[in-house]
Amino acid sequence: MNHGQVRSSRLENGLRVVTEPVRDVASVALGLWIENGSRHETRELNGISHFLEHLLFKGTTKRSPMQIAEEIESAGGSINGFTGKEYTCFHARIPSRELVTAFDVLADILLDSLLREDDIETEREVIVQEIFDCEDSPEDFVHDYFLESYWPGHPLGWTVVGTVESVSRIRRQDLVAYLQERYRPDRIVVAAAGEVAHEEVVALARKYFASMRGTYDPGPADRPDFNPGVFVRRRDLEQVHIVMGLPGVSAVDPRREVAEVLVTALGGGMSSRLFQRIREERGLAYTVYAFQNPFRDIGYTGIYAATSREHARDVVAIALGELKRIARDGLTSSELERTKRQLIGSIPLSLESTEARMARIARNQIYHGREIPLAETMAQIEKVGPADIVELARELFSTDRLGVAMLGNADEELIELPAN
Repeated sequence: MNHGQVRSSRLENGLRVVTEPVRDVASVALGLWIENGSRHETRELNGISHFLEHLLFKGTTKRSPMQIAEEIESAGGSINGFTGKEYTCFHARIPSRELVTAFDVLADILLDSLLREDDIETEREVIVQEIFDCEDSPEDFVHDYFLESYWPGHPLGWTVVGTVESVSRIRRQDLVAYLQERYRPDRIVVAAAGEVAHEEVVALARKYFASMRGTYDPGPADRPDFNPGVFVRRRDLEQVHIVMGLPGVSAVDPRREVAEVLVTALGGGMSSRLFQRIREERGLAYTVYAFQNPFRDIGYTGIYAATSREHARDVVAIALGELKRIARDGLTSSELERTKRQLIGSIPLSLESTEARMARIARNQIYHGREIPLAETMAQIEKVGPADIVELARELFSTDRLGVAMLGNADEELIELPAN
């Protein structure tokens, strides 16, 4: 897939526009990204960002909920939204000739949603069912439970959807005030990728959003404190679902490519250490992987595995052993080179859709304030050396900040953690 130069502009009111032309495609992905998510909420109104995202699809003065979907889908496109911990996104993918339609619909839901009381009550029940869906999915739930326990009392530790109690407290006046305060042009990125011209997107952004005024300053973000320990939620399940967590790097840390190599070698595929040791050699788990979740100023590194109760101690011990070995010895030269090739090769594969490209350029604007060329990312991965891996592993894999969450037929005595 060929592509052109990423370009960015800023309107007079502070709204940012970023585009990436992609040749040999007939579609465009358009996203409105608002720098506001569950991290910016209070405990009492936890889930309000996600609640609002749902409600903006429930009708405007010009369109019913059906018409919002129908106008995009009748052109062959799709429309949706999602909420994260640090941003919310409303997006559409549509044939490029219908770019104006996508702008018109997305601008309409952002600027002219009705937020009717009946819709609020209906969507409240939908979100409660969404919360129950997560609780009924052990893998999803144990990730949320880990973060709630590891970063207790901090918004980054709360779930994006909120709790049944917090969602039940949210009223129309809360939603209206939140929308008016937070959805300001200086917090919005309009991103488009596909068969599109930058000048056209800027002109449309100016047409639909130039009337927006005001700014929003969320203030300095406080970082959560790490709460190491073992956290157990008992539930009658066939397996014990385990998340082990340690500190990680932030989204803007200059060592983020080192962290990518480190975590990928640890548990990022079938050739990774954890997959080979735990699944292939010992047969102790079907699902096991390592991951990292970076935010603007902090991050965490995690390991997930699902195993039977009798194997839980061994799974944790093997994982801890690999963490210790990497921190002591690093990666072998062949392992390091293979992992770097894996990451560099996966980059173009991950960007084969206009939606993925749109999301990448938007996140670069949100976190870095500039485009980070793919060549720059690949060069940084290629530069990662053995000493970089050891240095970062020794910093992150310190077990005095280790947290372990378990869901299932488990108790704290089921596993043994190393003494600090």
